[in-house]
Amino acid sequence: MINLKKILVPTDFSEFSLHAMKYGCEFARRFGAELHAVSVVEDIYPLVPESGMLLPTATNYLNDLKAAAEKTLATRPDPSWVEGVEVKREVLIGTAFLEIIRYAKEEDIDMIVIGTHGRTGLVHALMGSVAEKIVRKAPCPVLTVRPEGHDFVMP
Repeated sequence: MINLKKILVPTDFSEFSLHAMKYGCEFARRFGAELHAVSVVEDIYPLVPESGMLLPTATNYLNDLKAAAEKTLATRPDPSWVEGVEVKREVLIGTAFLEIIRYAKEEDIDMIVIGTHGRTGLVHALMGSVAEKIVRKAPCPVLTVRPEGHDFVMP
C-alpha cells in the first residue's frame, strides 16, 4: 500500500504551480499527509560575471526577494484546500531544481507534485525544465501536473 506522509509542492507562484498546488493539497488531505510548500529564489551569482564585486548589493537584493516570496507563500495554499492538513512553508535561495532536490532528501519527502509549463521546442532547449530535472534527480516519486487536462471533480 502507498503511504504518503510528506508531500512537497514547489511553487513559483505562477498559474501552473497553483494548479499543481491543488493536486498536492488534495493528496495531502486524502492521505493525512504533511504538505510542504516551497519556493526558491534564484541565486544571481552564477549569472553575473565577477559577482563578488556586487556582494553587498546582491545580498540585499536576494534578501528582498526572499522576504517578498515569504510574504506571498504565507498566503498559499488557499486555506480551504488544506483544512485539517499541517502545512510547512519554506523559501530557499539557490538553483531551483538543486534546492528542491536537497529539500526533498533532507525532509524525507514521499512525493513531489510539481507543475509544468509545457514548453517545447526552442524555448525548452534554451530554458530547460525545472520539472524535468526534478523528475530525473528526485529521491521519491514525482507527479507532474500539466496546465491543461483533467481537474479534480468534487462529487
